[in-house]
Amino acid sequence: MNSIFKALNDETRREIIELLKDQDLNAGQIADKFNMSKPSISHHLDILKRADLISSEKKGQFVVYSLNTTILEDLLNWIMTLKK
Repeated sequence: MNSIFKALNDETRREIIELLKDQDLNAGQIADKFNMSKPSISHHLDILKRADLISSEKKGQFVVYSLNTTILEDLLNWIMTLKK
């Protein structure tokens, strides 16, 4: 759970999640949306992957990233238990 909150604590990572909610993208497509180096984007993607918020799949010469909605549903369910 701590890794999820750490991942969500950064604005860039939240923006990456927003991008991936609409469609799966490769790292280059994600990097094109930001004004930062590709290694920096890779670092953000790695943190999101370690938190299990996104997943990756090798397709040809590209790695395609997608949103892991299961972990988000689990997080939302946990937050809802705090309301009771």
